[in-house]
Amino acid sequence: MSTKTAASPASPRRTAAAPAFRGRLDWRVLVDWLREDGIVAPAEAQRIGQRLSADSVQHPLVRLAHVGVQHAVTGKALDLEALTEWLAGRAGLEYLRIDPLKVNVARIADVMSISYAERRRALPVQIGTHEITIATCEPFDTDWVAEIESHTRRKIRLVVISPNELQRYTTEFYTLAKSVRAAQKSGEVSGPANFEQLVELGKSKQLDANDAGVVQVVDWLWQYAFDQRASDIHLEPRRETGAIRFRIDGVLHTVYQLPLSVMAAMISRVKLLGRMDVVEKRRPLDGRIKTRNPAGEEVEMRLSTLPTAFGEKLVMRIFDPQSSVKSLEALGFAAHDAQRWEQLVAQPHGVILVTGPTGSGKTTTLYSTLKRLATDEVNVCTIEDPIEMIEPAFNQTQVQPQLDLNFANGLRALMRQDPDIIMVGEVRDLETAEMAIQAALTGHLVFTTLHTNDAASAITRLQDLGVPSYLINATVLGVLAQRLVRTLCPHCKQPDEEFKREMLDEAIRPWRMTGSFRPYKPVGCIECRMTGFRGRTGLYELLTVSEALKALITPAPDLSRLRHQATQDGMRPLRLAGAMKVAEGVTTLEEVLRATPAWDT
Repeated sequence: MSTKTAASPASPRRTAAAPAFRGRLDWRVLVDWLREDGIVAPAEAQRIGQRLSADSVQHPLVRLAHVGVQHAVTGKALDLEALTEWLAGRAGLEYLRIDPLKVNVARIADVMSISYAERRRALPVQIGTHEITIATCEPFDTDWVAEIESHTRRKIRLVVISPNELQRYTTEFYTLAKSVRAAQKSGEVSGPANFEQLVELGKSKQLDANDAGVVQVVDWLWQYAFDQRASDIHLEPRRETGAIRFRIDGVLHTVYQLPLSVMAAMISRVKLLGRMDVVEKRRPLDGRIKTRNPAGEEVEMRLSTLPTAFGEKLVMRIFDPQSSVKSLEALGFAAHDAQRWEQLVAQPHGVILVTGPTGSGKTTTLYSTLKRLATDEVNVCTIEDPIEMIEPAFNQTQVQPQLDLNFANGLRALMRQDPDIIMVGEVRDLETAEMAIQAALTGHLVFTTLHTNDAASAITRLQDLGVPSYLINATVLGVLAQRLVRTLCPHCKQPDEEFKREMLDEAIRPWRMTGSFRPYKPVGCIECRMTGFRGRTGLYELLTVSEALKALITPAPDLSRLRHQATQDGMRPLRLAGAMKVAEGVTTLEEVLRATPAWDT
């Protein structure tokens, strides 16, 4: 939630008491106030009056925004947000932009009904023990405030909100609250309460997964997650209630608290749509769902359930429909590394490794690269566990251990499918590593992943699995290590005047930054949910296996010498790549230090 004492974007901050005006706003009154405050010139006020001569059911702020109020000083048209912020300053109230993640939707109906809220153009947004914050677009129509204070026995604090936001969230919040109540009312049986009841999970009576209230809640949940740019949705049963959490930019946020009975019905609904066994709740299950986001794009979600002490937990991984077609620049590659990566993937055969911890963006990098390579002239085959994103340009195979189809067996079968490019989800054992190397030796380009801290460690990791050094020298073309860091919100970031250059130099020693340097710091606004960060970008460390490096890949290699030679061949360590992002004002030094390993030579 973002509130602030508002002022016109181009006028002094107003803190005086509100004008002696009461009742619903009229566009004529607003135009007079704009002229008095010097926001519009007299000629502009006259033009507005001619355009708005007829009455309308639209809110006067919306009408003014549509007309295009021209600022007397800047000459720019004021949008609805700027006009609302100006009105808040006129009324001596705070201006608000709603962050839906911070509104307890379940309690708003306890303050006022939806019909009352729509009639009064008011919406409860924060409900405390002694005070209730109510957003309104009619700050001078306050006759109802005493009535609500009497009803709730709490003090009312008014804030000003855009009419369009008020209309949108009034409908959305009350519809959600109604759906939850309807779902709960249709069945009073709560979900399992303790570990001992897990054995009875398959027999527990649940709400109907096709109940209208449950369907509405699930549909809202998905659209809300898409709107908030969530990468994962967690439905987590707790002792008393169920929690809904979204992972946004790598951080989990609690969105909503639900009765256990409703959450159990929601999980059953999602499992039904994902063609999973709805009755089986005693063992983990996997599934997939395809739906569409508000923009009409097809979105795929991977489902995973897990029995816990208080019931069945469900996680939905959302795959961005644009992630498989991102350019190297959009992924975060610097020009230096992008050029070297393009040269590497253009090789006709060999093994290319992508390393990093879980959630570091390896899959997105691989899919984006393979998407560009998958032309009509080549056959791209993958073996994955699980298939992360369905891509029509690839021939994708799912690992199925119960059918004895593991990575090694799947790769062995792919070799008979006349492939040009092969992607193996992960090298976990010697058998899979040997099959990947065999594929490279027989003329195929193989992409795969490993879990190592940096690029050079991937060489020693292969040796730990049992791969001989001469086979590594013969097949491995390069290793790309990567991490994800949060990027500063472009709407609120500010230059960091207190940034200490020596801290950065110490972090990236023995290197030093040269050239222009523009560090920024996070601030927080409604666009980034007051975190100061919006989105993520990649940091990359690309090791290419040169002739000089091959000479160092021996049965007992020196890791520090491998790293030193890789840097001489053009590799930039992860922490140095992060320092360049700090210098460009993309992220912060704290983010880089948190995500990257220290450079050890």
